[in-house]
This record gives sequence, structure tokens and C-alpha cells, in this order.
Amino acid sequence: MPHNPCADLDTLDLTRVRAAAPERRPVLHYTAEKSWLNDPNGLIFHHGLYHLYYQNNPFGNVWGNMSWGHATSVDLVHWEEHPVAIPCEEGEAIFSGSAVFDARNTSGLGTEEQPPLVAVYTSAYAAPHPLAGRQAQSLAYSLDGGFTWTKFAGNPVLDRASSDFRDPKVIRCQDPAGDFWLLVAVEAQEKKVVLYRSENLRDWGFLSDFGPANAIGGVWECPDLFPLPDPERPGREKWVLIVNLNPGGVAGGSGGQYFVGDFDGTRFTPDAGSLLSDGPVDADGPVPPGAEDRGLANCLWLDHGRDCYATVSFDSAPGEGRVLLGWMSNWDYAGQTPTDPWRSGMTLARRATLVATPHGLRLAQHPVLPEPRDGRRLQEAAGIPLEPGAPFALAPFPEDAAQRIRLAVRPGAETLTLRLFDDGERAAVVRYSPEEGVLSLDRRRSGDVAFHEKFASVEHARLTLPDGVLRLDIVLDRGSVEIFSRDGLVVLTDLVFRGAGQVEASLEGGAGAVLESLEVDRLS
Repeated sequence: MPHNPCADLDTLDLTRVRAAAPERRPVLHYTAEKSWLNDPNGLIFHHGLYHLYYQNNPFGNVWGNMSWGHATSVDLVHWEEHPVAIPCEEGEAIFSGSAVFDARNTSGLGTEEQPPLVAVYTSAYAAPHPLAGRQAQSLAYSLDGGFTWTKFAGNPVLDRASSDFRDPKVIRCQDPAGDFWLLVAVEAQEKKVVLYRSENLRDWGFLSDFGPANAIGGVWECPDLFPLPDPERPGREKWVLIVNLNPGGVAGGSGGQYFVGDFDGTRFTPDAGSLLSDGPVDADGPVPPGAEDRGLANCLWLDHGRDCYATVSFDSAPGEGRVLLGWMSNWDYAGQTPTDPWRSGMTLARRATLVATPHGLRLAQHPVLPEPRDGRRLQEAAGIPLEPGAPFALAPFPEDAAQRIRLAVRPGAETLTLRLFDDGERAAVVRYSPEEGVLSLDRRRSGDVAFHEKFASVEHARLTLPDGVLRLDIVLDRGSVEIFSRDGLVVLTDLVFRGAGQVEASLEGGAGAVLESLEVDRLS
């Protein structure tokens, strides 16, 4: 029988090591020290800690041996890695899922005095397991606040005899009959979200399904369903359904779409404005040029870049809105990205709220960043005319930190050009065309792009300016660019593998363009 490395998990040496290319290790974005990661799992805030579990190969920096890695944070910015939380075993890989605090011990897996955290995850069975070929939902529980886990002896707890039934997200809900647990998962190949109900997390009854709808160019994965305050009806809520898919994302490869609607305790019903099957492209749901030809124009996208996938939300996170986190890569090239001994990281955490627009309710996302500290401001400017052929220099990128650039520009009639990570030959180039109303990020000459034929790319998002001012909130880290525009309504995330010395930045506009304000801050 072939050797199964999952059996050796207890002997894994988790000694921290430095990356061979430290200039590519992010400062603000979570990465495992020396292994592969992908989808965030089990996101929960519990007893003052944010717990990030994630798909992890403890034995290397390529996909395989799927287990739940684990990290914690007190602020969603600085993370501490812990040993593997839920290991793969011979015949069972531990795929994506979620975690909840069973405060009333409805599962019976803890006690009244010591209620458990319960993880609900997909068991992907292979030989020699008797359910080989199936994906079913299983439980594990923790009595020490999420650091050690025990698999439930009665697993799996929900089995549809399906090979593509996965990625359960569980939340606590309430209807006139009382509280209950809601499970949202997918039948991936059928492009369907399936909803189940339970009183105890162990026995599940089918409620309804949703889909196919909107983007259906790939398998549906990693769903999430949660309420947010309705900005149009104070005291009321609307529901957001997130569905990630691969391939078929708006920028190519993997991506995430969402729907806004209502959940009545049984069924999710999307608003008409979320099912954009007819009419013009929605200005507040930007679509890149050519997306109409790929059947993507009628969708709402969480991110218009290439590198934001498997986005899901934290359970019980304090504060306004819902905190989202995604995997910062793309399945087109994720296994070949040029880092070692680690591979892949997470996006910044993003706090999401609903905003009323003329076209319906939309998600606005804002990055969760370190608290401002004295001496971190690198540059300020205001009222600067931008002359053609005379780039305005921005503060260089600090190679030992991350950087935030916030600017407001009245663009005039010609294209604005912002060059980032620039060494005179290589740069990531952000452009805004007032004539087309399109924001783009061009990484074709941004540094190391030759490792995969699909990496060199230009991403686009349609972006209108209601008051004629372009406002961008950009976070640069070693290896990434995240752009938030239209007050978070339009987001674009791309990996950028810059080389040594790529630190300069500049802004150039056409006749009549004015830099109304600029703030550049060091982040660490």
C-alpha cells in the first residue's frame, strides 16, 4: 500500500522557518510558515480571539493531504500559527467547512458548564474507506476554545451519497418556532446551494435549494449566507448569499459572486436587482470589457481581480457589518506561484456592509488594517495639478513593511496612470479611463510573471464617478495589490511578485487633472 503521510501528522516539525525569498513574504497577509494553504475555514470569533482555520497541506507547498491548519489573531491583522487542528487520515481528507460555538450544548458534545466549539466540515472519502468516492458532512468538537479537536464518533452526520456535496457553512438562526442551526452547502457540479436545518448539529433535515443562477461557468463552492442591516429599512435585515466558483470568475479562473435577498427560514429568494438577466450593465456592479461575451455581465462580484477566492465570513465577529476573508490566489496558477517554502496566503480581512444604490442593495467592503500610529505617515499632498508628461512622485514602498495609499483625483478628460512597484522597467500599473469609465490593473510587466502562462494579465472594472472624483484606497504588501474604490463598492485584488528594488511610485494625469488629496502611510 502507498505510504499515507496523514498517518505521520503527529510527528510534523512545526519549527518556524524563513522564506527563501523574504521580500515576497507578506507583512499584513496571513501565510503558513512552510506549507501550502487555500480556502479559509471555520472562521469564528471566540473569547477574544479570531480563529482562522484553513485548507492546509502540512507536508509541502502544493495541494494535497487536506487538513485544517490553524492561526489566531486579536485584531485580524497580526496572526499566530498553531499546530494542525483537524488532520487528514487514511481514507479521509478534511475539506472546507465552518465552526460555531454551541453555547447551549445542543449537540451534547460538551457539557452545560463547558459547551463546545463545533466544526462542521466535508469528509472527502477515498479508498480504503467504505464511503470512498463520496463527500459528506462531519463534525469535530473542541472543549479548550478551539486549539484541540476530537472527531465525532458518529461521522458523517449528513450524507447525500454524492461525490460533490461540500463546504458547509453553519449559522444560528431563529424563526417563530425558535432557534435552529442552518447549514448551507453546495452540490458543486449541479451549481446548487442546498440548505438544511438541525436542532442539535447532528440530525439534519432538508429545507430547499437555490440555483443555478448568474455565473455558472464552473463548479460552485464555499457558500455563505448571513444577514446584514437593511439601509433602506431601519431595524430590518436583508440576507447575503455568497457563492464562489471555479472556473468562471469575472477576471478568469476562480472568483466569488453574491446575491442579496430574503431568507424566510426555509428558502433564500434573491432580489430582482441581484438577478441581472436583462437590461444594461449595472454601474454599481462593474463588469470588465468583454465579460458580456463570457456570460458574466449579469452578476455581482465580490472582487474584480484575479486573486480573491473562497471568501467566507467570521461567525460572531464584533462590530458593524460582517467580516469577510478570502484566499489570495487563483486556481489557474496557484500551484506554481514563486514562493518557498510556503505557498499562498489570505486576503486582508474586509468589513462588509450593505449600501443602497439606484440599482439595488450592494456590498461595500473596507479593509481591516492596523490602528494608526504616530510617525507612520510617509506623505501628504493636496491641490496638485497633474501635468501630462510630468509624473508626480509618491513615497517609495518600504520594503520592510506594507503601505496604504489613499488618493482623490479629479481626472479631467484623459487617462490617469498610477505606477506601483516601479523600477523604471517593471511596474504594476493602475489606470482609470474617464471616457470609458473603466478602472484597470495591469501586471503584465510587474515583476516575476513568467512562471505560468495565465499570470500576466490586465484586470478591469467598470467604475462610474458620481461626483467626478476618483477615490482609491490601495493597500500594497510584499506580493499583492488590493484596491478599494467607490467607497468599497468596487474591489480589485491581484498578486504581484515584485523584484528587489521595485519600490518607486508615481501618478500621471492629462490636461486638467488635479490631485485633490493624497495620504501615504506605512503599515506594519
